[in-house]
Amino acid sequence: MDNKPSFQIADDIAHAETLPAEVYVDPVWYERAKEKIFTQSWQFVGESAQMKTAGHVRPFTLLEGCLDEPLLLTIDEKMQTHCLSNVCTHRGTLVVEGEGHVKGMRCRYHGRKFALDGSFVSMPEFDGVANFPSEKDNLPRVALERWGPFLFCNLNPVFSFAEWIEPLNKRVSFLPVDRAVFDPSTSHDYFLKANWALYCDNYLEEFHLPYVHGTSLSGLDYAEYRHDLNPYGSIQIGVGKSKKDSFELPKDHPDFGKNVAAFYSWLFPNLMLNFYPWGISVNVVYPLGLDRTKVSFLSYVWDKDRQSTGVGSDLHRVEMEDEEVVEAVQRGVRSRLYDRGRYSPRRETGTHHFHKLLARFLNR
Repeated sequence: MDNKPSFQIADDIAHAETLPAEVYVDPVWYERAKEKIFTQSWQFVGESAQMKTAGHVRPFTLLEGCLDEPLLLTIDEKMQTHCLSNVCTHRGTLVVEGEGHVKGMRCRYHGRKFALDGSFVSMPEFDGVANFPSEKDNLPRVALERWGPFLFCNLNPVFSFAEWIEPLNKRVSFLPVDRAVFDPSTSHDYFLKANWALYCDNYLEEFHLPYVHGTSLSGLDYAEYRHDLNPYGSIQIGVGKSKKDSFELPKDHPDFGKNVAAFYSWLFPNLMLNFYPWGISVNVVYPLGLDRTKVSFLSYVWDKDRQSTGVGSDLHRVEMEDEEVVEAVQRGVRSRLYDRGRYSPRRETGTHHFHKLLARFLNR
């Protein structure tokens, strides 16, 4: 039974205490996060280019190992892309069991048919059923949005896609995001023995950079490093020591005049979009259990010649350094002698912001 008391994160970082340790180690909090965070937030689906022609259907599982929600992408005859439940509205079996091209969808269990937009078409042996068909017989539609080459969905939005993505647009709209091409050779999945939120905690604080990444990210100017917060995310401005490995920013850009080597963008709750002069490293954090997490690093490149230089040139090493620390923290927060810590007002504003969002959603 979920009878956990709520917890608070003070708005004033100078007086705030960090997330209670039990949030990272108690299965009740993990189960609560599934329903109160992951079912209500925007999630990375993949590339829009995977869906090109009318009749294309592609089933997928949303947050496999966590939500395990069966969903389905389709393109109808009007070339509209839809995200639908992949569960038949008759008896609950899967409607589409493999990717392909069809003119309509038919459940193989009892023959119920659906159009490519999810609307009910027909059902055999249902003569005499009262008030049938109704809206409940259509496949439920899931909110779907596109940004650049990527698709995002949300089972039950409590904030709009525009609120989520617009602060990022203001920072990176000058970049050729639509030209980015997937690079499998530099894309990897990593598996951690740690809670998903601990991984995000680490990503969102600057404090560890000189201690954990002193060599691997030595190209960053730590004194100039800063964090911009927005309602459902944040952007870390990684100012570099070298102009050669930095962006050529337009004059109307808010960071014009600085040698920005990277924009590290976090989107609540579990997505990182890291922008380098060569392209984007998409990092999707997938909870697999209370203390098990998969992180997918997906590289999308628009300037291959610059991929081997600058602070984004050795992402594997940076990840290994982060994993070692995060797994050590997971072991530490299990301690009976640790509960909550404090924040650095200069260096942990991102983590403080994340914890405030966690408190808001988990305590609903």
